[in-house]
Amino acid sequence: MVIDQMNNEPKARKNLSIRDIVLHKRHHGHGRFVNPFGKKAQGRLWEVLKWKFLSRNHFKNHYDLEEVNPVLIDWQSVKTHSGLSVTYLNHASLMIKDQESCNLVDPVFFGLPFWIKNFTPLNIKPSDLPKLDHVLITHGHYDHLDLPSLKALPEGVHFITPLGYEKVMGELPPRFITTLDWFDEYPTSAGNITLLPCNHWTMRNPLEGPNCSLWGSYLIRTATQTIYISGDTAYFEGFREIGAMYDIDLAIINVGAYEPRWFMKNSHMNPVETVRAFQELGAKHLMVVHWGSFRLGDEPVFLPPRQVKEELTKVGLADRFVDIPHGCTLFYDEVDGDWKGSEGVVKSG
Repeated sequence: MVIDQMNNEPKARKNLSIRDIVLHKRHHGHGRFVNPFGKKAQGRLWEVLKWKFLSRNHFKNHYDLEEVNPVLIDWQSVKTHSGLSVTYLNHASLMIKDQESCNLVDPVFFGLPFWIKNFTPLNIKPSDLPKLDHVLITHGHYDHLDLPSLKALPEGVHFITPLGYEKVMGELPPRFITTLDWFDEYPTSAGNITLLPCNHWTMRNPLEGPNCSLWGSYLIRTATQTIYISGDTAYFEGFREIGAMYDIDLAIINVGAYEPRWFMKNSHMNPVETVRAFQELGAKHLMVVHWGSFRLGDEPVFLPPRQVKEELTKVGLADRFVDIPHGCTLFYDEVDGDWKGSEGVVKSG
């Protein structure tokens, strides 16, 4: 397959829209799924070894500036707020509450394996959360699909995942699970949830190999706003097409684990690409997650939002940035038509 080196996408899909790709099942392979948007980003053991043992880390001298910031969340204000709110727990974990409907995205309550330092330990119990309706999983990497966290959730919670997670979810107590293909919709009391394509991959067991399950981003239509959640993704031309399909109010984009670029560019966007994706999505506001909790790339954990703000300033869009730290909540004000932060630290233009 020929790759266009400028945008990292196969030329074979140049004349196909992402809807055509899905319609023709170009992302379905023989026994596993296929990423139709970019270079192969998995199965590169020699590149992992090169990164860890032979590659120069240009960020090491910044690691002493990293701080551990335990996360406390004012759940009472979230529970009593009658409208739409978005709470940033940690890493890529989000709580989206719309009236009485609660959606939790990629929860990781207890950290990752002990050798990965947790810079934002959660000082909360899963039982503290508002009553959950849906738990959305973007893909199967362990920092997004964490079985101990899912096991800690109460009975009666409905899980929504991309295709192919029946086996791993079978390790949980009996649950109600809905699996979606790209562009499939699930109706909710306030709107609907759509699984969308993104440029990524997944793997949980190296012996089974990659992409036994699908991955994706989500579009959540609420009573008042439309929220796009990118999940892990490299840059791809699909952002422009998604922006043309939907009127997005808030884009929540994963930015983190993007250095070194030679290794990470096929899996994760850097701040420059994040701002480009935001512009192409045509969203009104931008929030970034997937930073601050675990150092999964070379860049220090505090760097991603700083660099995103710098890039937004360069293109005159700094007022579109919703700058929210871990543990804080955005509340949508229907009167002002704006997002306001739980501690007065968040205000977008």
